[in-house]
Amino acid sequence: MASLNELRQRANELPMSPGVYLMKDKNDKIIYVGKSKVLKNRVSQYFKENGHTDFKTQKMVSNVDHFDYILTHTEIEALSLENRLIKLHKPKYNILLKDDKSYPYIKVTTGDEYPRIQFVRKRSSDKAKYFGPYSGATTAYSIIRTAQRSFGIPRCSKVFPRDIGKGRPCLYYQLGQCQGVCTGKVDKEYYRSTVKDLLSFLGGSFGEVKKSLTDKMNYASENLLFEMAAQYRDAIKELDTLWQKQKVVGAPDAEYDIISLYSDDVSSCLAVFYVRDGCVIDSEKFVFGADQIISDETVVGFLCDLYTKREYIARNILVGFEINEESKELLSEFLCEKADHKVYIKFPERGDLKSLCNMVYENARQYAGQYKADTERDNKTLIKLASMLSLEVVPEHIEAYDISNFGNDNITGGMISVRGGKFCRKEYRTYKIRGNYGAQDDYASMRETIERRLSHTESPYPDLILLDGGKGHVSTIKALLAELNIDIPVFGMVKDSYHKTRALTTEDEEISIAREQAVFQLVYKIQEEVHRFTINAMSGAKSKTLTHSSLERIDGIGPAKAKNLLSYFKTISNIKKASVEELACAKGVSRTDAQRIYEFYSKKEEDDL
Repeated sequence: MASLNELRQRANELPMSPGVYLMKDKNDKIIYVGKSKVLKNRVSQYFKENGHTDFKTQKMVSNVDHFDYILTHTEIEALSLENRLIKLHKPKYNILLKDDKSYPYIKVTTGDEYPRIQFVRKRSSDKAKYFGPYSGATTAYSIIRTAQRSFGIPRCSKVFPRDIGKGRPCLYYQLGQCQGVCTGKVDKEYYRSTVKDLLSFLGGSFGEVKKSLTDKMNYASENLLFEMAAQYRDAIKELDTLWQKQKVVGAPDAEYDIISLYSDDVSSCLAVFYVRDGCVIDSEKFVFGADQIISDETVVGFLCDLYTKREYIARNILVGFEINEESKELLSEFLCEKADHKVYIKFPERGDLKSLCNMVYENARQYAGQYKADTERDNKTLIKLASMLSLEVVPEHIEAYDISNFGNDNITGGMISVRGGKFCRKEYRTYKIRGNYGAQDDYASMRETIERRLSHTESPYPDLILLDGGKGHVSTIKALLAELNIDIPVFGMVKDSYHKTRALTTEDEEISIAREQAVFQLVYKIQEEVHRFTINAMSGAKSKTLTHSSLERIDGIGPAKAKNLLSYFKTISNIKKASVEELACAKGVSRTDAQRIYEFYSKKEEDDL
């Protein structure tokens, strides 16, 4: 491993240019990605003689064996490249934003003749308008339901204008919660004006929307359109109710995002409150663990990544903590470019705005404290589990396996991952069993599942393997690990006569966990989760088989012949085992058809080997 002097010397040879640097360990694995306006100055700071006061940075530097760098033309280019590399490599010491797919958005299909409002998980490159991302699905759905009721946006599956005049109006129309485009009585321009108000509302301009609806209500009333006026009145009342639920923190026209950061040696939390028309309409909190480095550059990089995903950026950003001038300039330049308008970044030191930053800071501190308490509790549980099972290390990473089947077809192996006592769903995997073991040989299916999982050496091995099964399953997998020369502790999760978790087992004896409530709850949740996940995966595979048989992928075999074959042979497994002569016995199946079926499944088996 390179010495600190060698690393410092190499850093001093770097160019005085913007770019991205990649810190690597002795295994050539990227453990940290950063960017700088001047690479030489920034990278050389990591390897200074008197070390670092920041424990997290010191720990990262102690694991650096060498580093690489990539030059860019500007610091903005470096920022963009840094974000892409962090997402790609997920370095241990970088702070990471949640995946895009986990963020809910509200979509208004403005490209349609009659736009609708929808809940989506992903933004697309279309003519629609997107709002968000929101902190959770509950917030997004609440806004959508209110908007649909208030503005009378259709929520049915009809397609307009194609379905105008077809069928009777739905119940929402009868309740006055839908304009009734389907009746043919709604003018297109009038509908468009409604959508314009909807877009203003979703953009946070409640005052503007309220004025527009009030003007329309007064116009309708003056022209004796009392039913229409009543609908506008109800819409205003509905939106007022939603707005009043939000925490009022400023003047009626106040619009800003408030960002505060709490950090200690154990955890950090970045909190963002979104204020529109003086009310907090949404908030997000991001918690980072002890290893993740919190610095000016990492926080600014994180914020730029966060705002990349947001459709609208407030004109005023209040930041409750200090960052250096270089980071301020970079953040300001990025946000102005992304927002296409001037964004003012302020660092309040006193007054009402400072009080708002303090409020958000207190939220961040409380959230980080809860995270710390939960982590400590989970760690104690894992330590106790390690003690009960006589493990050499605390099982920070646990993988659990189960097998599910529907007769002899669609036998599926499922694996779930648990890190630090919490389910890590992005690491869940399913395995469609390739071997012809049949439903009775659960051991062989489990062996195949784990053997295939362990063949992916790019995924680190777990500290502990738990099997939804008994002593026989444990014995089978321990034999497999011995053959592969892999040392991972293996235990079975045994169920009682009521199909509930009872104990853990080795290949020789059971270990009761009933008296340790925290351990019991953890194992119980793991066993239920792996069973649920595997059952769902198997059911999905079976559903696909039922709706579209693999037989229909064979030339000359359509739905009718596929149905006759399944009626004659009962299962796909029996068809796979049948000879050409046997296949030709099915109704409507010629010898040519039978030959194609036989060759199709024979080739598929060869491909699976």
